[in-house]
Amino acid sequence: MGFESFGTVSFTAEAKVADFVTYLEQGKVMATQCKNCGAKYFPPQMDCPRCLSTDAEWFEVKGSGKLITYTTVQYGPSGFENDAPYTLVIVDFADGLRIFGRLSRDIKESDIKIGMDVKVVPVKLADDRISYEFQRA
Repeated sequence: MGFESFGTVSFTAEAKVADFVTYLEQGKVMATQCKNCGAKYFPPQMDCPRCLSTDAEWFEVKGSGKLITYTTVQYGPSGFENDAPYTLVIVDFADGLRIFGRLSRDIKESDIKIGMDVKVVPVKLADDRISYEFQRA
């Protein structure tokens, strides 16, 4: 499976990291790590911009991370107009990985706190699409 079923709007069907979607369907959120220099990437990348190596491996994002910033989108861009409002977050994980994504709608805006523990999980969307979001840890 390629990126045609990822997210709300897909712009590409072919990618070196197409397995990302397959992993989501298996219940895993995966990132990549360069085998040469150790740099970690999310979204996944198979070509390392740091050392230019093409030798990367997949690893599962496990455990919780700390929310470092967030914003609530009131007016979504093209393809996301009907989703607003929704909250976007950046989360730091202990292994140095930083991930950007949506916060679960199950978390009220009044309950969002910088430093709160969250975990990233796959989620099923409408029309057999799949993505990931952050939930309470």
